[in-house]
Amino acid sequence: MKLTMIGLGRMGMNMAKRLLRGGHQVVAYNRSPEKTNQLVEDGAIGAYSLYEVTEKLSTPRIVWVMLPAGQAVDDHIHQLKDLFSPGDIVIDGGNTYYKDDIRRAKLLDGKGIRFMDVGVSGGIWGLKIGYCMMIGGDKETFKQLEPIFKTLAPEEGYLYCGATGAGHFVKMVHNGIEYGMMQAYGEGFEILEASDYSESFNYAEIAHLWNQGSVVRSWLLELAEEAFRKNAKLTDIKGYVEDSGEGRWTIQQALDSGVPANVITLSLLRRFRSRQEDPFTDRVLAALRREFGGHAVVSTE
Repeated sequence: MKLTMIGLGRMGMNMAKRLLRGGHQVVAYNRSPEKTNQLVEDGAIGAYSLYEVTEKLSTPRIVWVMLPAGQAVDDHIHQLKDLFSPGDIVIDGGNTYYKDDIRRAKLLDGKGIRFMDVGVSGGIWGLKIGYCMMIGGDKETFKQLEPIFKTLAPEEGYLYCGATGAGHFVKMVHNGIEYGMMQAYGEGFEILEASDYSESFNYAEIAHLWNQGSVVRSWLLELAEEAFRKNAKLTDIKGYVEDSGEGRWTIQQALDSGVPANVITLSLLRRFRSRQEDPFTDRVLAALRREFGGHAVVSTE
C-alpha cells in the first residue's frame, strides 16, 4: 500500500522503515527536511509540504500522523482537512488522549474524511521485533488498512478494539499499567540495594534469573538487565522521571469510573517526586516534628 508518514521521530522513522522493508510505498514528511532526506535514502518518496504530501498520494489517500499529542496533531489535521477529499484516511498513531480522537473524527467526518486511532507500543525496538497496536475507528476502514498493520506488528500483534477512541483508550490503560510495573521493579531493586547483602548482588544477573520462568518475568525486566549490564549501579543517570500524559489520563478515567487504581496513582505521584529537590512538603514535615516533639532537624545554615 502507499501512505505518508508524518513525523519522523524515533517511532515514526522506524515505523516508516519497517513499512518500506515490508514492500509498502512510503511518502516521508517531517517539519525538518533533514529527516525526510534521511528516509529518502532508505527508499521513501520525499515530500516537503502537506500540499506535496497530497499530490504524491493516490486516492484514497492514507496519512499516518506520528506526532506528539496535543496542538501539533490538531494543526496538521486542520491543514489536512482542507487538502484531503472524501474517502481519504487520517491515522493518528501518537500517544493521544482518546477524547481528542472523538473530537477530531467528528471534524474530519464533516468533509467525509475517515479517521482511525492507533495506540502503538514497542519503542525503539519496534523496527526489529514489530509494534503492538491497539486500533479504533470504523471497522471497514480497519479491514482496508490491515495490510499496513500486519507489516508493522509481530504475529498477533494488532487488535481492532472498537469505535473511534477505543484504540487510544486501551493504549492509555496499557501505559498506566506500565507505570505500576516499572515502579514495582524500581522499588524491588532498591530494597535489594538497601540490604546487608547488596555487595554480593549482581542486579543484571538477578534480572536475568527472574526472567527464567518466574512469575515476574517480562520484557521490562529484560530491559532492566540490559541497563544493569551497561552500568551496574546506574550511576550514569539521575533518578528524574518524566511522564508523557497517559498515566494522568488513566488516573482521571479511574476517578470518573470510580475505580480504585491505587498502584497506578502512586506510581505517577512518585514520578512527580523524582523531579523535586528538597521539596517543601518534606520541610513542613521536619518542622512539624521539631515543633511537636523537639525532634532534630538538619539545618541549611
